[in-house]
Amino acid sequence: MKIKFGISILFAALLLFGCARSVSRVDPNKNIDLSGRWNDSDSRLVSQKMIDGLLSSDKFKEYSKAINKKPSIIVGLIRNKTSEHIDADNYVKKIELAIYNSGFADLVESDSFRDKLREERAEQQDFSSSTSASKWGKEQGANLMLFGEMTSETDVYNNKKVVNYITTLFLTDI
Repeated sequence: MKIKFGISILFAALLLFGCARSVSRVDPNKNIDLSGRWNDSDSRLVSQKMIDGLLSSDKFKEYSKAINKKPSIIVGLIRNKTSEHIDADNYVKKIELAIYNSGFADLVESDSFRDKLREERAEQQDFSSSTSASKWGKEQGANLMLFGEMTSETDVYNNKKVVNYITTLFLTDI
């Protein structure tokens, strides 16, 4: 009797856990597209390609030479004008990371991040020693501002749908 009960429990456990989903880790640099919609891989690939193209352009090189230093860029608003939800903040962060990692330009942080830094600096004036507190007026200003928009075009033919995402970025001298 005990053997039958034990076998029943074992069978039930196998039945329950045999159908469990398996979880596996995936290389973050591997492109995975399950839905055909804009995703993190798209943000990473497009931002890297656009920033590489921008920073290697003759115009950018001329500008760097004219100001005789590495330009500082701040990334402004990038509007999502597509019909679907795209996390524009994530896309902006990918663009900022591409600029930072390029070595061809300095990155000036966004206004919300700078506000947090200023708050910390103000608190240091009250709570840190004078030798270790950060000084006021040491922030780097931006020479250039990058802003733009994301749009999409949908093409349908024979019940097949293709969505073409278009990112347009503008770099402006401040």
